[in-house]
Amino acid sequence: MEEKTAYIGLGTNLGDREKYIKSALKLLKENGNIEVARVSNVIETEPLGSANQPKYLNAVAEIKTTLSAEDLHETLIGTESSLGRTRREKWSPRTIDLDLLLFGNHIINGPDLTVPHPQMHLRSFVLKGLCQLNAELLHPVIKESIKELATRLNGCDFIHNPNLPQLISIAGIIGVGKTTLAERLSKLLGCKLLLEPYDKNPFLPKVYAGKKELALDSQLYFLTARTKQLNPDILPPGRITISDYFFDKELIYANLLLNRQQLVLYKKIYPQFVTKVVPPVLIIYMTDSPQKCLERIHKRNRPYEQKIKLQFLEALAAGHQRLFARWKTCPVIRISMSEFDCTRAGDIEHLANQVKYYVAA
Repeated sequence: MEEKTAYIGLGTNLGDREKYIKSALKLLKENGNIEVARVSNVIETEPLGSANQPKYLNAVAEIKTTLSAEDLHETLIGTESSLGRTRREKWSPRTIDLDLLLFGNHIINGPDLTVPHPQMHLRSFVLKGLCQLNAELLHPVIKESIKELATRLNGCDFIHNPNLPQLISIAGIIGVGKTTLAERLSKLLGCKLLLEPYDKNPFLPKVYAGKKELALDSQLYFLTARTKQLNPDILPPGRITISDYFFDKELIYANLLLNRQQLVLYKKIYPQFVTKVVPPVLIIYMTDSPQKCLERIHKRNRPYEQKIKLQFLEALAAGHQRLFARWKTCPVIRISMSEFDCTRAGDIEHLANQVKYYVAA
């Protein structure tokens, strides 16, 4: 049978953890149909699900094998059993866990085996190990490199929760194309669309015209309107909703538009609203040069936007970059508008296909 390259995730949080990792690798090496080619560094991670258990040691092994994916899967289960693995509830402590992450470029959706591993793109501890072994490896389903998938998690691990609303929020500065993308994605995915009520804000045109004394009124209008739109009692659990804004941008705008006295008051009010909105399960962060965004703003010719200055857009862009550099709430798919085109069906379809793997709908 043709030899295939496969990747195995190893994890343990009971007993002598290092010994269990070494023992599992030894047993795999002793199998005549498996060659352990390379092993990533072993890292310590927090447990998924219940935090009331020991920390894990995790690693990824690259193997060469003549076994079928199904036979390899059975071999991994047998290896776990020989090392004392007891199968209980999901994410329970275990002596050893061996997951078949990738098997060549095969896509398998069987009753007992799914390849690629359906959650690997949400696990930094898996992607870090894979990046050490082959960062440019392409995920057979998502069609993005392991390196790109790892970047989206910013070092965090995430879990699908179908009991929560599946909110996808589009982020980016004014003029980058958020509404266009949100509208086209919602049509492809057949889901609810939320548009920010900028055209209903009675204070916004005056603020952009220079009446800074109304900046707090404008920010509070947006704060209350968006809180109403993103109310968990309105957005159904397990259903996808796409918004052309993300709630956390409120503080970026507040820091730029409000004077010191207004900002002090706003920051006292803001935390009371944060707890009342649905957090996103995915952010799609659109980027482009502020100059190109300003050109789009002039082209679409909304009267109250025509006094927006390049300096303001540059400050918005810097604020977004700082925020997403430390973002830990959910995965972030970054889209450069120099490479992505909302008018190209292929670009939108590729993005929509990826989105499906980051939601629990």
